[in-house]
Amino acid sequence: MTAWVARGAALVIGTMACASSSAELQSSALDTARARMVNEQLKARDIRDERVLDAMLKVPRHLFVPAALRGQAYADSPLPIGHDQTISQPYIVAFMTQGLKIEPGNRVLEIGTGSGYQAAILGVLAREVYTIEIVPPLAERARETLAEQGYRNVHVRHGNGYLGWPEHAPFDRIMVTAAPDEVPPSLVEQLKPGGLMAIPVGTVSQELRILRRTATGVETLETLPVRFVPMTGKPGAP
Repeated sequence: MTAWVARGAALVIGTMACASSSAELQSSALDTARARMVNEQLKARDIRDERVLDAMLKVPRHLFVPAALRGQAYADSPLPIGHDQTISQPYIVAFMTQGLKIEPGNRVLEIGTGSGYQAAILGVLAREVYTIEIVPPLAERARETLAEQGYRNVHVRHGNGYLGWPEHAPFDRIMVTAAPDEVPPSLVEQLKPGGLMAIPVGTVSQELRILRRTATGVETLETLPVRFVPMTGKPGAP
């Protein structure tokens, strides 16, 4: 009896050791894939901001995609996350983040939480991040993932992004990760004078704009052709 118990215990320990070794190998492979993403997709293009590169290297993108797609998390493409939404291509995440020139003391508003990945990147760079998601299940899942990963400075809210988050305005930076047909005036109003906004604009044809708020409105600093999911919830829309 004792011999059987001993052999059984050894089998359990051996199985646990194999599982642990397998998990470590998988984690190492994902870390390698993330480093390759930063070197080949970001540095090899035009991402030069060291803080942005460090954030992209630090945040585990694979934890923000569905489990079945984790092996593709560091591919040079967007991925579906359910509810007709996507997690953006890594380069687009980095380009938008770099364009905002986020400083450590900044307060940032994000419209379109999605998986929570972009919010996590912003959370590494800024003092506080307020992020709004219109799809309830995505908002809840992102909140849970961000909490599990320890992003205590990222605050998730289910709501209409067109309305912003006026209780915490004005913001130093605003990032919009879905495309309205025009820049929402309410978001411009919630941006500090001199503050920066990254927003895709358009319907059939879209462009990503990096904007600065001025005394008379906004000025465009940079543009990039893109394709984002449409921004929903526009007040007065049918």
